[in-house]
Amino acid sequence: MRITLQSGLPWPAVFANFINEFTPVLNLINAIPRDLILPPSNLFFVIAAGLVMWRFWPRAGRIVAGSGLAVLALLSSNAGAGFLVTPLERMTAPLLAPETAGAQAIVVLAAGRMQRAPEYGGRDIPDYIALARLRYAAHLQRRTALPVLVSGGNGASGVDPDPDDRAYTKADAMATALREDFGVPVKWIEGRSRDTGENATYSAALLRAAGVKRVLLVTDAMHMPRARTVFERAGLEVVSAPTMFFTEQANSLRAWVPSAEGMRRSWYATYEWLGIFWYRLRFA
Repeated sequence: MRITLQSGLPWPAVFANFINEFTPVLNLINAIPRDLILPPSNLFFVIAAGLVMWRFWPRAGRIVAGSGLAVLALLSSNAGAGFLVTPLERMTAPLLAPETAGAQAIVVLAAGRMQRAPEYGGRDIPDYIALARLRYAAHLQRRTALPVLVSGGNGASGVDPDPDDRAYTKADAMATALREDFGVPVKWIEGRSRDTGENATYSAALLRAAGVKRVLLVTDAMHMPRARTVFERAGLEVVSAPTMFFTEQANSLRAWVPSAEGMRRSWYATYEWLGIFWYRLRFA
């Protein structure tokens, strides 16, 4: 028996209509610079709001500002970041036997880049997050001998790169690193995508043309739940091959001391939680 609302429509259809009606609002939210809605910026806004309230409603202002400061301190520590990181990483698991996974290719996703690196003659290179993914992809390629696809353009979600920033993409930089630094061949370079959803769409098109249906997908453990969802939605069979598990790192009392790394993890995990929520709304 299907659940219906008073309109007589099944509730999934009602929800889909609701999402369609609010798509312009969702797109507007998506256009907000991510740093403004992620820690620490969002917490600074909370603290600032509390200080303004303090003048008119002292008790409420103290509570808001103090709460913002306390959460800021908590999320700035590695241990505090773990409250956001651990549930994400538990949605996936390390790949223990890639040789028996039945995959036909390895797909490794871009992260960021270091632009005009002087030590490399002024060319762009993968940042340290992308480099960790590449290292694991190289490890998998040596164990499986599978062909490799690298995916990532220079734009951002919904934003095309500048015309003079399209010749050498993140995927190009990743391919160069794999070939020159790791001695691993790269078969496909997908340099059009601007976000994870487009990584999946454009990569799937390249792979389908080559008869590839099942892949080892390489990205961070925190990013894997969202990445796997869109790659499966693009029609590929996905074997998760996550790297960079922070939950398994040993913690001590120092893990509760605020640090730049703690805030980076909190920023990244919050971004992924928002991304998961966003994709569920868009794909509803």
